[in-house]
This record gives sequence, C-alpha cells and structure tokens, in this order.
Amino acid sequence: MEEAKRQSLEEDSEGQATHTGPKGVINDWRKFKLESEDSNSFPPSKKEILRQMSSPQSREDKDSKERFSRKMSVQEYELIHREKEDENCLRKYRRQCMQDMHQKLSFGPRYGFVYELESGEQFLETIEKEQKIITIIVHIYEDGIKGCEALNSSLICLAAEYPTVKFCKIKASNTGAGDRFSSDVLPTLLVYKGGELISNFISVAEQFAEEFFTGDVESFLNEYGLLPETEMHVLEQSNMEEDME
Repeated sequence: MEEAKRQSLEEDSEGQATHTGPKGVINDWRKFKLESEDSNSFPPSKKEILRQMSSPQSREDKDSKERFSRKMSVQEYELIHREKEDENCLRKYRRQCMQDMHQKLSFGPRYGFVYELESGEQFLETIEKEQKIITIIVHIYEDGIKGCEALNSSLICLAAEYPTVKFCKIKASNTGAGDRFSSDVLPTLLVYKGGELISNFISVAEQFAEEFFTGDVESFLNEYGLLPETEMHVLEQSNMEEDME
C-alpha cells in the first residue's frame, strides 16, 4: 500500500515535474491528450506563424532588417535629392527662357509710335524693306468714318506698349487704291510680316462695342497671336521665378 501511495517525481524534457503514480499517469495522459488536440486544431500556416512568433529572433535576422532599413533610407534620400535637382534644373531652364525672350524683345528696331504713311509708294516701301522679323500693323482709315478715330487712339497706346511692333496708318484716299477701300470696309487693319500679308480685318470696328478702348483692341489682336509678349510681362514672370527659389 505504501508503494501504491508513493509518488515519485521525475523531471520531464522541459524541466517540469511529472507524476509517475497511477493517478499521475492518468492526469498526465489527459493533459497530453488535450494539448495534442489543441495543437492539431491549428492549420499548418498558423502553426508556422506561432512558431516564428514564439522563437527568438536571431542576430542575423536583426542585422538583415537593419541593413534593409538603411538601404531604404538611402533610396528615399536619393529620390528626394533627385527631385530637388530636377526642380532646380527646371527653374534654371525657365529663367533662361525668360532671359532669351527678354533679349529677343529687346533686340532689333524699336518704334513706340504710329507712323503716318503719305502715299501708296511709301506704304509698299514700308512693307517690302522692313526687317522680316518685324510685325507691321497698318490702319487704313478716313476722317469722319465711325470707329476710325477711336482705333487710331488705341493704336497710339499699343505702339507705346509694344515698341517692337511697327504701327502705321494711311488714309484710304492716299493708298492709290481708294476704290478698294470704300467707307463700307473702313476702318481696316492689315497685318504684314516678312513682306507677306498675314491678317486682314475689314470693318474691324464691328468686332467691338459701340465704344471701345485700347484693351479691347489689344485683346482682339492677341486672340490672333499678332502681338508679342510685353517686356513688362516677361520681367514680372522672371521676378516671380526668382521669388519662388
């Protein structure tokens, strides 16, 4: 009876005490049974995840992750640095474009007022002998024709604002082709470049309201791309680019 009641303790593989008596064996078997059923209830993928979570991280894994993090940081730095370089290059390119445009606007003859042409010969000479890069806008008018006086006033203002464009005016009766420029088609605007007629607007006052001003004529000509960028506009854009840096 004493041997039956005696219980011996032995350490199992995990260092825990295990009952070796009759009742202890039964309890250990039940515990093993439950643990086995619980373990088998997990799919293999979850078992692997649990194993990885429970197992300590090796030194090599830590070093590998640290190297990967450092590598990503370098890549991010290079990407940001490259974007900044691209942005700086774009700004330099824009500034150079502004400077080139300013030089083009500043280069060549400058006029600044409206030329009065006295004859058909002077009209032809102006068109044929002017430099090919120059835009020439000619207003054909007659005194007392509706819209002619207002258009002349507008062209005087535009000539001052666009000094690289040559603005001229001539009376229809002085062109030598007065029959072609009757009062029905006046005022007329003729635009030349390189000795060629590039635009022809007859009865141009009909394009505007009863009363029109310089801004209306400017907008009309800009719609057809007949006026260059103003120097003031180019300088403002250049200054804005510098302020953004």
